[in-house]
Amino acid sequence: MNKKHIPSVATLILFSFFLILNSCKNEVKEPVEKEVEKTVYASDVIPFFDDWKLILGDGSNAGIANNFENKDFFYTVNDGNSDWVVFKTPNGGDTHGTSNNTRTELAQTKKWYPKTANDELTATLKVMNVSATGDARVAASHAVVVGQIHSADAFENEPLKIFYKKFPGHTKGSVFWHYEINTAGDDNSKRWDYSSAVWGNDFAVVGDSVNTYPEEPKDGIALGEEFSYEVKVEKGIMTLNFSSEGHETKTFTKNLLESEYTTTEDIPEQTQKLFVPIGQDGVERKSAYAGEGCFFKLGAYNQTNGKSPEVNRNWCSGAETHNGDIQKQYADGNYAEVWFKKGSISISEDAVSNEGYFTKND
Repeated sequence: MNKKHIPSVATLILFSFFLILNSCKNEVKEPVEKEVEKTVYASDVIPFFDDWKLILGDGSNAGIANNFENKDFFYTVNDGNSDWVVFKTPNGGDTHGTSNNTRTELAQTKKWYPKTANDELTATLKVMNVSATGDARVAASHAVVVGQIHSADAFENEPLKIFYKKFPGHTKGSVFWHYEINTAGDDNSKRWDYSSAVWGNDFAVVGDSVNTYPEEPKDGIALGEEFSYEVKVEKGIMTLNFSSEGHETKTFTKNLLESEYTTTEDIPEQTQKLFVPIGQDGVERKSAYAGEGCFFKLGAYNQTNGKSPEVNRNWCSGAETHNGDIQKQYADGNYAEVWFKKGSISISEDAVSNEGYFTKND
């Protein structure tokens, strides 16, 4: 009688295991694709860059900044809640035009005329750093300009500069704005600014010595605290609105077509104390900025520079610049950094090309 050979259960299991193992070896493994991190550009955060050219903290003109970043001066960050556009610039380095100060700043590609203007700029921002060094007696020390109206013609003076300034050791800083006279005659060296406080102090509040500081403002704005501004120029009248949660909303107006500073008797007391002692005692032409093309600026225009205070006690800070070494300045706090979350610009039909300003200053 023939006996049938019946394989054991163990043998069948072992045979199945080898079949599966062999099958696995013959499978072609698909490569695992790494997820590429998408760059968030400034133009993704605030889509208005067609209307600006970007000046960087090394003095170069980067042009229209759509889909652009520069890790030293201009890029985006997320603070856990929102994306922000970062404008960063050192105390010392190459500058744009005739200025002593570095800037990472947008400059409008069109200019408009105050008399026919219907133009507006808005922004929501927070200042993250101002220079760690500077002569406390110098009004511009530890300050940055975050928005401007600039003339493109004649002396290229500035009917508006919006400042943030905070002294070392203080928790709160000040927000204030300046009107610069459009000097009568041919000698623009005699021009001066008049400063108006928004929250905290104005430009004129300085230290008693190089390293002593005035009292901290009680109603000031801290580093990293959001605030907003709206700048509107319509038919020659500039209207400014400033708002910040927990602070009083402030509104100011200024006529850009008719000067209130046409005689030496009109020079205000603040100017008498700050500017007249250093020979900046000019008067303004009667028509102020009438007939001149003006344009908006937005960003970080660092007001703290390394020039000796002996040159100009209001504008030359004598701050640390490490001979222009940007990374050394960034390492020890000698820079300005401003983050913008929102921005908008409205341009009147009468606006024209501002290319002449860039040709002259690039």
